Amino acid sequence: TAMDCYGEDVFSVKVMRNYLSEKAYKSLSSTICSGTSLDPKIADEVADAMKTWALENGATHFTHWFQPLTGATAEKHEAFLLPDNEGGAIISFSGSELVRGEPDASSFPSGGLRVTFEARGYTAWDPSSPAFIRRGENGATLCIPTIFCGYHGEALDKKTPLLRSMDAVSKQVCRLGELFGVKARGKRAIVTLGAEQEYFLIDKGFYEARLDLVQTGRTLFGRVPAKHQQMDDHYFGAIKPRITEFMCDFDKELWSLGIPARTRHNEVCPAQFELAPVYEELNLAVDHNMLLMSVLEEVAERHGFVCLLHEKPFAGVNGSGKHNNWAVCGPDGKNWLQPGDNPHENAKFLSMIVALVAAVDKHADLLRVAVASASNDHRLGANEAPPAIMSVFLGDQLADVMSQIEKGGAKSSKKGGTIEVGVSHLPELPRDATDRNRTSPFAFTGNKFEFRAVGSTHSCAGANVVINTMVAETLDAMCTELEKSSKKDFNKSLQKLLSKMLKKHGRVIFNGDNYAAAWTTEAKKRGLPNMVTTPEALEVLLKKENIKLFEKYGVLTAIELHSRYEVYTEAYQMTIAIEAGCSLTIAKTMILPAALRYLSDVGDANSSAVGSAPGLRGLSKNVTAAVEKLIKAIDGLEKAAGKSGEKVVIAKMNALRTQVDALETVVPDDLWPLPSYAEMMFMM
Repeated sequence: TAMDCYGEDVFSVKVMRNYLSEKAYKSLSSTICSGTSLDPKIADEVADAMKTWALENGATHFTHWFQPLTGATAEKHEAFLLPDNEGGAIISFSGSELVRGEPDASSFPSGGLRVTFEARGYTAWDPSSPAFIRRGENGATLCIPTIFCGYHGEALDKKTPLLRSMDAVSKQVCRLGELFGVKARGKRAIVTLGAEQEYFLIDKGFYEARLDLVQTGRTLFGRVPAKHQQMDDHYFGAIKPRITEFMCDFDKELWSLGIPARTRHNEVCPAQFELAPVYEELNLAVDHNMLLMSVLEEVAERHGFVCLLHEKPFAGVNGSGKHNNWAVCGPDGKNWLQPGDNPHENAKFLSMIVALVAAVDKHADLLRVAVASASNDHRLGANEAPPAIMSVFLGDQLADVMSQIEKGGAKSSKKGGTIEVGVSHLPELPRDATDRNRTSPFAFTGNKFEFRAVGSTHSCAGANVVINTMVAETLDAMCTELEKSSKKDFNKSLQKLLSKMLKKHGRVIFNGDNYAAAWTTEAKKRGLPNMVTTPEALEVLLKKENIKLFEKYGVLTAIELHSRYEVYTEAYQMTIAIEAGCSLTIAKTMILPAALRYLSDVGDANSSAVGSAPGLRGLSKNVTAAVEKLIKAIDGLEKAAGKSGEKVVIAKMNALRTQVDALETVVPDDLWPLPSYAEMMFMM
């Protein structure tokens, strides 16, 4: 069966037992499950076991697999073979090679953390994320998940601050647990994540004919077809056979890598799809999502498709996001975002809810910057994504409880009730405590919070670094306050504290339509920030209070935080510059020649027409005017590119697009040089 191959390419805890001594197995299992430090005494034995397993599974090379600030993954492959100085070779893989690597790090973005002549970068094994094997047509490679840091220990990647933030929030959750009578000493809290992934598939032939897709990942030109997603007939519709074949191969490969893919379906826009996994521990879930995106692209190519992961590959229709479902299991092993069946359990639940509400209100700016990029700017606020205004959705039942707590104490709860379906032979369906609000950026959905603003190309690490850190700070403040009270007065003190926090931060709770224009006005009245563009959002990384926050909890130093500002600012600027250059190339070398050929054809037809031809003369005049507007728009972008700020360049690109898309409505299909939206979305 499909599940028989689940994880066959993963050096899992189950596999380790067959290759390690009992002592080494227990030590490594403790490191993986409890977060304790790796015992250096077992490094060589673990390396030898991993090498033996990898060789048995066809691997010839190993690599330290890491996540630099490019937002992608990186690897340098090294063979297991070493010369034996006698004309032959030996198989070798030591504990030191497993634990530490040194890739050439000079060309990775560092935002000033290093200079070129100090290019050392070190990778260090992360035992909490299992090694895995990636297979190709001619061999296989053992991939070892690692952190990536500089010579002085500065974080050059996305994994290091994520692990730090997980420690920070675990410490504070355990601290709160002790106040609730949970035995937390020697234990840790575990943050879990379910990262849903949206993506597009188009035929490879169409992709190769679109320079804009090849170079930028999105269509810089293209008019929306008469029929696209208006009928909602693609959403959850029957999956086409060719797509099903792709999805089956995709799932099998994910399962072999231990990625628990479960749900697959058509999304709203034609050619758009979604995958959802089973929830995992946060660090592993992030690694798996990064790996998943790579597998998506590879499997798509094998099936004659190209996978588009850009947040907005097509204008005028839905783009793609990555729904970040965050929850935390306390030291008691229970999900603290799951409502309980007794007052004690519900007190923990409500404390976590209030903590998250307060954290979002206090650090809405950081949540916004966590999802900031040139590509996601196209999506945020459109009809498929929440706006740049950060708010919290709780649903009617929970919002009512919060309102009561704010006023002094909750004494009742709106029952979920049942859903009447109007068919006598069907059973009653229990109603959830909350409906779903797909317009909210941060929504409570029963036993987790769904952060919907993360972009489809983004690593989930950035968003969760922010969530973990801001929650750690809020819980820290709560514990400090509650520790002043006696056990006898704890419940009274807790109720008073939650009431105070909701009075101060309840403004961020909004259960309505986040897409409505009225919400923008209302949010402004409430004092909620609205940073529409990435440059606006990135500035908050340099605010003193935000630097202080990350430093206090050991997540990012001031220098590391400033480096992120530099790296992401440069990435934004380069993205706009590349798009502008690509727009000019297509417009000048493809669109304008096609338009001129059509204008010539119209002119020839007009001159050869017998008698009066007012229609042809009018058409010739209109096409001439359209070509003139195109030339003017090309000239406008050419003058702005490289000389003006990104805001001006974007405006000029949009102006050029308007003219190109207008010409697409009149230039004959056989002359138009680009595959159309209708072809790319529907022909597969």
